[in-house]
Amino acid sequence: MSTDRKITISDDSIKLGQALKKSDLVQSGAEAKLVIQEGLVAVNGEVCRERGHKIKGGDKISFEGITVTVESHDP
Repeated sequence: MSTDRKITISDDSIKLGQALKKSDLVQSGAEAKLVIQEGLVAVNGEVCRERGHKIKGGDKISFEGITVTVESHDP
């Protein structure tokens, strides 16, 4: 399985918890909350414990050895 993924967002930003679900790294919002609070998720190389952290195009989310690059979609 590839350790690199990409997701595209249609707005300026997406919350970290939503990005984890969109990229299929977690199955639910509750799971996202748990792994974020436990410090298991990094954004651009820094541990992030804030589920509502704004993720923008160009950001990289890392969890369990998988890195997701976020791309913004221009309408």
